[in-house]
Parts: sequence; structure tokens; C-alpha cells
Amino acid sequence: MAKAFAALLPAVVDIAERAGRAILAVYGRDFSAARKADGTPVTDADHDAEAIILPALAELTPDIPVVSEECAAAGRTPAFTGDTFWLVDPLDGTREFVKRNDEFCVCIGLIEATAPVLGVLHGPALGVTYAAAGPGTARRRQGKRAAEPIAARAAPCAGLAALISRSHRRGTPVDEFLARFAVAERHAMGSALKFGLIAAGEADIYPRLGPTCEWDTAAGHAVLQAAGGTVETIDGGPFTYGKPGFRNPGFVARGRR
Repeated sequence: MAKAFAALLPAVVDIAERAGRAILAVYGRDFSAARKADGTPVTDADHDAEAIILPALAELTPDIPVVSEECAAAGRTPAFTGDTFWLVDPLDGTREFVKRNDEFCVCIGLIEATAPVLGVLHGPALGVTYAAAGPGTARRRQGKRAAEPIAARAAPCAGLAALISRSHRRGTPVDEFLARFAVAERHAMGSALKFGLIAAGEADIYPRLGPTCEWDTAAGHAVLQAAGGTVETIDGGPFTYGKPGFRNPGFVARGRR
């Protein structure tokens, strides 16, 4: 089955990049943001990207259901009984999109038996795409260059490079968590692109104690896992998918250990 999923990867990369072009079309003009019921922002770019991704995945894998953020927000989550499904965030980092800092991405992940088996992260404004479908398959394409293999690194002797969310404030439980490690530097960044940086060996640890949903993490988890890194719960347990409401507990993403 892993080989079958790997065969899907080029098509999923193309879908993500097509969605990215739709996002940039909105990014290049004036736009406004509405508020969803949970208080988070949503824009035309979120909806335009989802309108590309959902029919494309339905055509690619008609028997695999798709759980997508904006549909879920509108109460349209497909009923399914199998253990294989797509998780899609058509525009992860909408706050960063609204702030126009370029740190947003398209996330498409495939889950089988509670684990991520394929993932694509595409940052359209940064011109970067991370993709993987199984151990040792992680790749990154930057600009128009050919995709190159990437691998997570072991913890540097000089200390870890930690990634934190841009919403992070000093003196929070994240700081208490990071105090357990030898951290040499910290970098704030938006969206799931943080998983890609760890997968590429450019950072080492990303703790997230606040709430997230499964579509926020599935694609990045798949890429990082394929690159030799890990995503675990804060207490070191397995980080699984298909949970009630698709809600995540706190987690820590790390490079090689």
C-alpha cells in the first residue's frame, strides 16, 4: 500500500501548487477577512484553494474521503468508516496571510490506520514545496529548481534551534517546556512550514501546547517523519489521527535523536 500512496505524490504536489496560485491571486490584491465561529480569520483565498483541492482529490482518489478545514467549519464533515482519509488545510496560517508576512502554506496529508503516510506542504509566497510519502522520501523544491532530498539532523552540540509560533508570548508553558533542553536559539514562524524546516535539518524542535486540529499537522508530520524526525505528544506518546472532532493534544516535533 505504501508504494500505491507514493505514486499519488506528484499529483498531490500539483494540486497543492495549483491551490497556491489561487491563493497568490488573492494575496496580490485587496482582500478582507471574515471571522469564523471560533474567532479565527477566513478569506477568499481559503475558499478558493479549497475549491481547487477538494474536486481534484475526489478525482484522484474517489474512494478516499476528505476532511478539510473550511468544510468542517461549515459543518460538512464526511461520514466514513474506513481508516484511510485525507486531511486538508487549504490555507494554513491565515493570520500570517492577512498580515502579509508570507508565512502561510497549503497542507494536504493522507492518513492510514491513524498515521500520516503522505504529506505535501506548499508555501506559495516563499516558493517552497515539501513532499514525502514514506521513510527516506522527503524532498524540498525551492523556486524552479529540481526537488532535492532532505533529512532531519541530530541535535547539534552547540544547542537546539527551536521554532515557536508567532502567537507565542514569553513566560508561557512553552518556555517552561523548552527549559528542559539546551536551546541555543529561537525563531518565531507562522504555519506548518515549521515542520518543513525541521525536516530539512534547519531547526531541531517545535513544541505546540495550544489547540490545533489534525489538518494543521498531518502533512507536516508526514514530511518530518519521512525525513527521520518525530512528532509525539508532550508526554512522549504516539501522535495519532482520526480523533473525536479531529482535535489534537499538545505535541512536540523534533529532528533525529
